[in-house]
Amino acid sequence: MIDKLIYIFVSLPAKLFNRLQDVFMLGIRLFVGWQFFKAGLLKLQAWDSTLFLFQYEYRVPLLSPNLAAILGTVGELLFPALLFIGLAGRLSALGLQAVNIMAVVAYAHVIFSEGFESSAADHYLWGLMLLAIMIYGPGRLSADYILGRLRGAAADV
Repeated sequence: MIDKLIYIFVSLPAKLFNRLQDVFMLGIRLFVGWQFFKAGLLKLQAWDSTLFLFQYEYRVPLLSPNLAAILGTVGELLFPALLFIGLAGRLSALGLQAVNIMAVVAYAHVIFSEGFESSAADHYLWGLMLLAIMIYGPGRLSADYILGRLRGAAADV
């Protein structure tokens, strides 16, 4: 009786949900990557506005506004592109995590003000998703996994 209950409530759900892990990680990579990629595209399309915002609105520490604009835009375009295909998945997630943290720091005076709670929550959610990719890897539906298999090594994704 107890074995049957363990199977129904533990083993069976584990079997079912384990089969979804790679699709789930792909979904996370695509979702969080898209959030940053579209922000990077917007910065690129309205470059004069981007420079203005980095000079007068965003408060990026240690970097000049122009360098911060360039690095932020490159990060928001490069790291998501890598995440989409799962290439250097963990490092790409780490890079986007840095972009995410810098965005929160640079715009903290707005994000943490009253009425912008959902904006802060978005950054927390994205940070958690990126942390999941960093810890668990991009999954088997990734270039990292395929390259590991081609090398004959056990891919640690």
